[in-house]
Amino acid sequence: MSHTLRGQWPQIGATGLRIASHRIVLSMEVWPGQSCRTRMGEAVIAGNAEAKIKRSDFPKDFVFGSATSAYQVEGAWKTGGKGLSNWDVFSMRTPGKIHGGTNACTTINQYNRIKDDVALIKKVGLDSYRFSIAWTRVLPGGRLSAGINQEGIDYYNKIIDLLLAKGIEPCATIFHWDVPQCLEDEYGGFLSSRIVNDFCEFAEVCFWEFGDRVKNWITLNEPWSFAIQGYVTGYFPPGRGQTTIEPIQATIKPIKAIPLHRCKPGAPFTLCSEGNPGIEPYIVAHNLILSHAEAVDIYRQRYQAHQEGKIGVTNVSQWFVPLNDTKDDEKAASRAIDFMLGWFVAPIVTGDYPLTMRERVGERLPKFSPEQKKLVSGSYDFLGINYYTSIYASNSPRKPGTKPSYETDQEISLSDKRKGEPIGPKGGSDWLKIVPYGIYELLVHMKKTYNNPIIHITENGVDEVNNTELTVSQARFDDTRINYHVDHLFYVKKAMDEGVQVKSYYIWSMFDNFEWAAGFSVRFGMFYVDYVNGHLTRFPKASAIWLMTFLNKKHKRGTLKSHVQEEEEEEYGPVQSSHVSF
Repeated sequence: MSHTLRGQWPQIGATGLRIASHRIVLSMEVWPGQSCRTRMGEAVIAGNAEAKIKRSDFPKDFVFGSATSAYQVEGAWKTGGKGLSNWDVFSMRTPGKIHGGTNACTTINQYNRIKDDVALIKKVGLDSYRFSIAWTRVLPGGRLSAGINQEGIDYYNKIIDLLLAKGIEPCATIFHWDVPQCLEDEYGGFLSSRIVNDFCEFAEVCFWEFGDRVKNWITLNEPWSFAIQGYVTGYFPPGRGQTTIEPIQATIKPIKAIPLHRCKPGAPFTLCSEGNPGIEPYIVAHNLILSHAEAVDIYRQRYQAHQEGKIGVTNVSQWFVPLNDTKDDEKAASRAIDFMLGWFVAPIVTGDYPLTMRERVGERLPKFSPEQKKLVSGSYDFLGINYYTSIYASNSPRKPGTKPSYETDQEISLSDKRKGEPIGPKGGSDWLKIVPYGIYELLVHMKKTYNNPIIHITENGVDEVNNTELTVSQARFDDTRINYHVDHLFYVKKAMDEGVQVKSYYIWSMFDNFEWAAGFSVRFGMFYVDYVNGHLTRFPKASAIWLMTFLNKKHKRGTLKSHVQEEEEEEYGPVQSSHVSF
């Protein structure tokens, strides 16, 4: 089944705007068991994209946005007084950890192109833009006593003001994995409880400088990814993890109990020079949770009543499906979600880690003091969730003599196939299988398990391989991405109809960018970024045009403004007599 759109395709380049007419075919791909009925037996609406889901199916105040993060899009790694982050150092000192040996020193150069990028966000019609604030661009020395970088403050003020001038709500993430390298060198970053105070100083600077205009704050992005990829697999900085081969192993074996996420394509598991995956990830996670809770307390005690904003935290989780219809595999799937999502959500809802983790990790799992439990419990106005994919889980008891680690603590095995049949079509990354019903299952799980919280879907998206053989014109057709979002939005609405309090949906990502250990090998953006021509030109993909049509935001008659007037208003304030009438 297919649906055809006819329209104009803008090509934005250094020589100006050129319009070409194209016929865009959005095919609705059929996947076994998921076209009329999903693998979970849920009926879906047949028909084209418009019949399946519409903007009008969601409340008027439902927010549609897109997301990026500082290290992935800004570039300007040593510009404007910025200090070194862990990712600056990791990507340049250990290029073998990143696909193609690349880094984000320049990436898509949003630091110097933010005005144009905000104009594209406005053109698509998004309500909100989620960005992160680089710790070392604001506090180059990691803490307040080392000085505030006014150029960094000015840059984020510019982003916020540009967004608001276009009627776009800023959503700011305080920590998106970029730790000041000086704090890593001084005391080991999040391995030390000293990080809590330094993080809170950074957070408070953000509240003070930007909170009069930013009304949606996210303290941490995906703390699971930071703790696991940095301290178990070693794929992310600081590159810590397993240092020796287990006596019961003849060779290094691939990780089977950890969902891969933002990894280098085909990356083999390798030993690390330092680390302890049975202890360190739990310490890091504990300090992340305490940093979050202390920052929320500062915001609530000193800023929230006056600034009238909301604050929460964003976690990531796959949905885990029992591989076999057995009690053991059902329990394994339940453990998997506790070790990925519950690890970080249960403490801020209940004041402690999931019982399954307490039982299996034992004394290696840090404890919250009575004062900390009081601080941590309830430290959120909303919960953010990033969802990309689902996977099968089965029971896999730990073999006697196995050294404890985050991987073996779970006693599970993960697979993206059941009886040779993939759980869903593959995106650009090996780890990303397209399983739309998973977002519904995850949202319902959060409602039932965590007291029906306010939920913001802070990331949802799919990638394609960065195929350098394709021309820009060929690469812009991304019907897989359109279908992905249509299908996921359908299941988001289904969850909402069943009482889940979802308030927003942010697409990852607005632009192609540096995808962590995967480098530039995959593209998640609705805008194609030309990495080859030296200009980093943005081209709208078919998905950007679909989203613009889906959101259907139109200028009201008599209020359209020229580009010149908009530029004058951004610099000098509103101009009263320049409306263009039609």
